[in-house]
Amino acid sequence: MSRIQTTFAALAAQGRKALIPFITAGDPHPDLGLPLMRALVAGGADIIELGVPFSDPMADGPTIQRASERALAHGMSLRRVLALVQEFRKENATTPVVLMGYANPVEAYGIEAFARDAREAGVDGVLVVDYPPEECVGFAAVMKRADIDPIFLLAPTSTEQRYDEVGQIGSGYIYYVSLKGVTGSGNLDLDEVARRIPLIRERVGMPVGVGFGIRDGATAARIAAVADAVVIGSRIIEEIEQGPADESPARVAKLLAGIRAAMDQETGR
Repeated sequence: MSRIQTTFAALAAQGRKALIPFITAGDPHPDLGLPLMRALVAGGADIIELGVPFSDPMADGPTIQRASERALAHGMSLRRVLALVQEFRKENATTPVVLMGYANPVEAYGIEAFARDAREAGVDGVLVVDYPPEECVGFAAVMKRADIDPIFLLAPTSTEQRYDEVGQIGSGYIYYVSLKGVTGSGNLDLDEVARRIPLIRERVGMPVGVGFGIRDGATAARIAAVADAVVIGSRIIEEIEQGPADESPARVAKLLAGIRAAMDQETGR
């Protein structure tokens, strides 16, 4: 099993749900990348989603757009993101790392070369936001040959046919976008999420994580009651922005620990 599959299996055996925080690699400064990843683990992260900064992050709201701009201004690139993961792997061999980003940097790097270098760095999964499943069967196959899980998005507007397409070529877990809009949006309909998750899980045959619009422990706990994982990103980026950069790892760890505690209380641990 992959590191991602092993993590979900271990959590299921404990009756717990995965906490998957997102940060943008290189934000607020590349020197803080490793301390922030350590802080996420200390705060209770089960899987880390590491954003690859991009100049036109179309699915992201203003908060994560700002994070990408800061990272790019400091010269962050896909190659440097892989180097960051490689440094993290020198001290952490168990926490899965998923790269989340857009097609342009991957295609500029070269898909085969990216798969090779990502595997060597210790990447466990890749979620390319603008790769729809019907157009990237080949990409998913290349990732799987490199023992990297190709992870896909599903949305409230996704059809059951799309569920099946994603189930056929994806692996690791599904990222369910809980609302219509960009990252950081509000108006999360928890009842609709609860209705959708069992159907998605049945059709795709893998764990389902829920993200977009989750900002606090109470909401995360309610999501954890019905989903296999909770993904939280914009709120973490906001925490990074709210004080001195060198203090951001400590603030992020504290924020995440509160969310982890709320989730575990909901699931009875």
